[in-house]
Amino acid sequence: MIIKNAVLVDWRGVRRGELIIKDGVIAEQGGTGDIIDGTGLYVMPAFVDLHAHLRTPGQTHKEDIASGTRAAVRGGYTALNAMANTVPVCSDAEIAREVCEQARALGRCDVFQSVSVTRDFDGVTVSHLDGLDGTEGFIRCISEDGRGVKDGGVFLEALRRAERFGKALLVHAEDADFSGIDMYAAEDLETARDLYIVEMYCGRYGRERLKVHFCHVSTEYSARAVIAAKRRGLPVSLEVTPHHIALSDSVDFRVNPPLRREEDRAFLVKAVLDGEVDAIATDHAPHTETEKKSGAPGLVGLETAFQVCYTTLCRLNGLPLSRLSELMSLNPARILGINKGSLDAGADGDVVLVDLERETIVDSSEFFSKGRNTPFDGRTYFGGVVMTIKNGEVVYDER
Repeated sequence: MIIKNAVLVDWRGVRRGELIIKDGVIAEQGGTGDIIDGTGLYVMPAFVDLHAHLRTPGQTHKEDIASGTRAAVRGGYTALNAMANTVPVCSDAEIAREVCEQARALGRCDVFQSVSVTRDFDGVTVSHLDGLDGTEGFIRCISEDGRGVKDGGVFLEALRRAERFGKALLVHAEDADFSGIDMYAAEDLETARDLYIVEMYCGRYGRERLKVHFCHVSTEYSARAVIAAKRRGLPVSLEVTPHHIALSDSVDFRVNPPLRREEDRAFLVKAVLDGEVDAIATDHAPHTETEKKSGAPGLVGLETAFQVCYTTLCRLNGLPLSRLSELMSLNPARILGINKGSLDAGADGDVVLVDLERETIVDSSEFFSKGRNTPFDGRTYFGGVVMTIKNGEVVYDER
């Protein structure tokens, strides 16, 4: 495949030229092949989502692998990391393998399945993590997402196993003792505690393979704490979500963590602009209309993430498009340890063609996801995904 007449953008910058994909990977040169005319479009590495809920197994009335991966490629994503709060909880490597094999059979989008930190979210048992050796093909992370790890000693044991088996530990920082009292305190207290334990662990046991990633950081206090820990050299990273950088608590929509005050939103944007944020992740969380009306927290985000981020960060705040590519593609791929996220020769041939001048009014009735729960419905954003290519094969084409 040869893409001509487009502008190429990745973390290295912006340039003109043709892009060649040969044998599923990006190549420096090649022979003849299918030619795609990219006139007026930008070619970027396809996006990688560290944080999505695909509701499989057990909640496929909300989403399944087929609908979730269709939504992903429509949004320009070719790799997803799925969370473990399924039914049953994904605490077993075989469950994870089955989920990923379903996605592999469809061929649209790579799916990696996180395994819960504690078995069945019981808050105590971590012995199941001893079975993670040799699972790097389908398990890249462990996470208790949907809740925090309540016991600090259990969190320490999880760190040991994450490092031993080379898995990233994804942190949902929420102190359940404060969840019903003050959601600021719930996030900030657990963020501070977890960072202290990480620092203690690194000082006493080393950190050769340790990667700790803080999900959906939403408050200024927590963001500052993780940023300060990175500056001290701790092996930690943080993500923000499109909704936490685009919306504040003036919007009446329930997510977890909640939409925050305008001061927090503005600080997160500034942290992105200052290069302090590592990744943008969707926290894609589909619910039925009935469940949402009953108070279920979460939103669908795969099909709107690029437009929301490009408009909010690039058009309104001057973030270079190359930096957005780093946040949505390169850095998430590095955290997962996969060969995606750049236009370098030898990288997976996963790219997305986007029209930056397109004005899009979000219409949830057109979503490929089963979920319609979004606060962006009816809002206007710039940028549209025109085509998504995985390993040199077109998996989404709206032309």
